[in-house]
Amino acid sequence: MYELLGDISSLLETSPVALARVIGTSGAGPRAVGASMVVTADGEPLGSLSAGCVESVVIGTALEVIRTGISARELFGYSDPDAIEIGLPCGGEIEVFIERVDPSQRQLIDGLIAARDQDQQFALVTVLNDEPQHFVIDDPEMPEENGRASEFLSRALALRKSGSTGIVAGADDGVPAFVHTYRTPPRMVLAGANDFVRALGASATLLGYRVTVVDARPVFATTERFPDVHEVVVDWPHRYLNAEHSAGRLDSRTVVCVMTHDSKFDVPMLVAALEMDGLAFVGALGSRRTHSERLERLRATGLSEHVLARVNSPLGLDLDAQSPEETAISILAHLIADRNSASGKRLRHLDGPIHRQRGGSVDTHTALNAVV
Repeated sequence: MYELLGDISSLLETSPVALARVIGTSGAGPRAVGASMVVTADGEPLGSLSAGCVESVVIGTALEVIRTGISARELFGYSDPDAIEIGLPCGGEIEVFIERVDPSQRQLIDGLIAARDQDQQFALVTVLNDEPQHFVIDDPEMPEENGRASEFLSRALALRKSGSTGIVAGADDGVPAFVHTYRTPPRMVLAGANDFVRALGASATLLGYRVTVVDARPVFATTERFPDVHEVVVDWPHRYLNAEHSAGRLDSRTVVCVMTHDSKFDVPMLVAALEMDGLAFVGALGSRRTHSERLERLRATGLSEHVLARVNSPLGLDLDAQSPEETAISILAHLIADRNSASGKRLRHLDGPIHRQRGGSVDTHTALNAVV
């Protein structure tokens, strides 16, 4: 949803729109909970909810929601009579909530845009009734109210804190709420300023990473050479990384890749990264021979074999990648597989579901009477 906020704001200048979101899934499915689509008053879709399996039906429902202002919940699964046309041939199930968004909600939309643009983590809580009510949880330490409302808020807050999105079962009338959490983008710090970094940075931004390129050589580290990344920094990579760590701007989703092929840059950078326990991934580009020589230099710094085992090098999966662009795909495939504890093998050689089941809802038997 949050990537569509600008579109929603612009469209509200002329007419209301419908916002459709996946609020629950089970089994195999192409998109996760929180996947969103906006439908204009003319029936034009922006975004998607699936791989094209259900969008046509949702558009029809969305136009009715725009007309009446009454929200709708729809369940799509393989058991639908028209499964191949409007259901999920993959065999999964998704539940979609569709609501009208009109100019009366502009203050809410503008507030969400401001919070997103300021890199604040927050959650939009939507009561899933005919005329949805909304409120925003944007403070992880927000005070709780008394009674059952405080129990509901604590559970919604737990989702927001964990960065999760899902349903919290609702009030005495049984109406649940959907807690849709916005997480700040994960960071990727790339040490070096070469063509491989340019290709990797550009591709990583498409996957939602906030990419920083850092190199001590000002002639190479320029925004003109790296137009697709978020930040280009002229500094010694290890010094920059230590400063970011001290400032609390690195976390358990941060990826660090050393791409320099120069020991005076990559060894200090790897030492700095390996001394930070909480990083998601530490990788280094290079051949097996380069990595073997690099390991000897790292051992000379006193790092243990256990710590050195955290270095992913040679970096990437076995795609026989040749060009910088192919190498970027190899590295990103490695990252995705590592993040999801996946094998990286060909799907045709594996059994079982293609998509791993992830939790999408939280059941609570608490009251929901603190909605604003």
